[in-house]
Amino acid sequence: MQITLPDGSPLELPDGATVRDAAAAIGPRLAKAAIAGRVTAAAAPDVTRLVDVTAPLRDGDRVDIVTLKGDDPDAVDVLRHSASHIMAQAVLRLFPGTKYAIGPTIENGFYYDFQLPEPITETDLARLEKEMARIVSQNLPLTRAELPRAEALALFGPAGGASPAGPGADQPFKVELIEDLPGEETISVYTQGDFIDLCRGPHLPSTSKLGSGTFKLTSLAGAYWRGDEHKPMLTRVYGTAFVTKEELTAHLEALELARQRDHRRIGRDLDLFSFHEEGPGFPFFHAKGMRIWNAIIDFWRAEHVAAGYEEIRTPQILRRELWELSGHWENYKDNMYFTEIDEQPFAVKPMNCPGGLLVYKSRRRSYRDLPLRLAELGQVHRHEMSGVLHGLFRVRYFTQDDAHIYCTPEQLADEVRGVVRFMHHIYAAFGFSDVKIELSTRPDKSIGSDEMWARAEGTLSRVLDAEKGPDGEPLAYVLNPGDGAFYGPKIDFHIRDVMGRTWQCGTIQVDFAMPERLDITYTGADNEEHRPVMIHRALLGSIERFMGILLEHYGGNLPTWLAPVQVLVIPIADRHAAYGHEVLGALHQAGIRADLDDRGESMGKRIRDGQLQKVPYLLVVGDKEQASREVAVRERGEQKGSALLADAAAQIAGEIAERRLPAA
Repeated sequence: MQITLPDGSPLELPDGATVRDAAAAIGPRLAKAAIAGRVTAAAAPDVTRLVDVTAPLRDGDRVDIVTLKGDDPDAVDVLRHSASHIMAQAVLRLFPGTKYAIGPTIENGFYYDFQLPEPITETDLARLEKEMARIVSQNLPLTRAELPRAEALALFGPAGGASPAGPGADQPFKVELIEDLPGEETISVYTQGDFIDLCRGPHLPSTSKLGSGTFKLTSLAGAYWRGDEHKPMLTRVYGTAFVTKEELTAHLEALELARQRDHRRIGRDLDLFSFHEEGPGFPFFHAKGMRIWNAIIDFWRAEHVAAGYEEIRTPQILRRELWELSGHWENYKDNMYFTEIDEQPFAVKPMNCPGGLLVYKSRRRSYRDLPLRLAELGQVHRHEMSGVLHGLFRVRYFTQDDAHIYCTPEQLADEVRGVVRFMHHIYAAFGFSDVKIELSTRPDKSIGSDEMWARAEGTLSRVLDAEKGPDGEPLAYVLNPGDGAFYGPKIDFHIRDVMGRTWQCGTIQVDFAMPERLDITYTGADNEEHRPVMIHRALLGSIERFMGILLEHYGGNLPTWLAPVQVLVIPIADRHAAYGHEVLGALHQAGIRADLDDRGESMGKRIRDGQLQKVPYLLVVGDKEQASREVAVRERGEQKGSALLADAAAQIAGEIAERRLPAA
């Protein structure tokens, strides 16, 4: 048979040859390095499959040999998937009787969920790593087998017999997964020594390909089986693996940096917010946290006024019928909270749009009123599983910086274009200039006609194709098929922080369906009723989550305009306290958030405490400063010399007014 290589050249192979055989025909070094193959069948040129090196090839296949390269996402995925199996094997060896569930790869690593016979702690991870290293050194082949359904069920069922040692025996989670598969589907399993697992693959040819010193188990967490709180709570073991030791070291250093910048830790240390068992998943903002919150909101409000928005506010609880009419009930009810009022069913809002539609509908609208831009800092509640709650990043109650724009079809492109530019302007003010954009199209579960979706998707793509970024270059974006909202396609904005992580914050969603469902109209120039287009739009997304992103991006050292305490006044001795209070008053008069530390501690300790509290400016006052009406200025730990009080206050106030960002 003949196959085709990536450069288009043909390669003759005997019938039944495998990916490994193809690699060997090219050269012995490639055969040794091969870990998988990308295979495209001649009969399906648009579908490329990632397969094991033992996978048979067919005449006409196009084959690309995959080797262990850190810049090849497929190679890294195969490596980490195999590492998760090696970890599971280590767990079963050290904790006999363990029931194992699933072990997928995730961004930057992998995890596996277990029901363990005894609790484990972080201290057990080193033992597991040592056992994983032993499995790697044993060079166990990972072999694939395909089984009929009945045989697979018997293999993992109570009777056991999955291998001589029987580790596959009595694995209820595997049995449940098999039972959920279509009856006619062939089931694949992988075996490595005394371990067997239900898996589609592909995997490394042997455990030794993982390499020593290239993997690390990072943490433990709890996770409900299949994300269902009514099912067993399992122990999730997280890990990561890289092609080289150097890549692993760099990643672990990045993790340590992320740990130091963890917003939960910063929030505690700076007294910004807290969480309590009395309200799991509901953040409690302290006074200093509210200073940051208000700084964000004050900026948000001023910018929206300048951009032609009006602010509205809608109720927290609305009748169930409204959510059914809007489509949220059918598509989102599992994430909603419910109550009864006067024996009638109500729901706590998970989104703001239905309430905003009622505001639009409250009076007759004319084409002269459009575009109508209504913004809302809407407080929403969503029922998140306890296992996924994570500081300010994943909560059950948050404030969405929402807006809904109602416009004519002819105005749609201009309004979308305006929001795209507004988005970049807002992010730049907070210090985020690296923004990635995705265009997400119609999902499988959706409302509205084909014509509505085609029109909405076409408008979004045309705007993005014609738009330029802040640097004047054409706006780059990627297509994300099938990931739109149930009511319309969307543009999502992902900001990249100082640690290279991306966060999806902003979104623009074009909706022809909900205006029809709630029957909103405007009177056109022809004196006839027409249906407006609705744009759902958020810039920061969740204010709470965005605050957490800011705290980690800056490591708590926020730009002065956002800092909870912008200036700390430190009198050297008791005799300087009166002048210290005078300085404090002048700063307050200038609109600066300032505090005074006149505790009986040493000046050195108070200076250090101010720096630990991430206060941008420390103003020290003693005999010299009091006599000359000056202040000794320290900016972010660096001595800047002395300045007249009036000049220092004006300079700091100017920095705040300009929303100046710290030097990179």
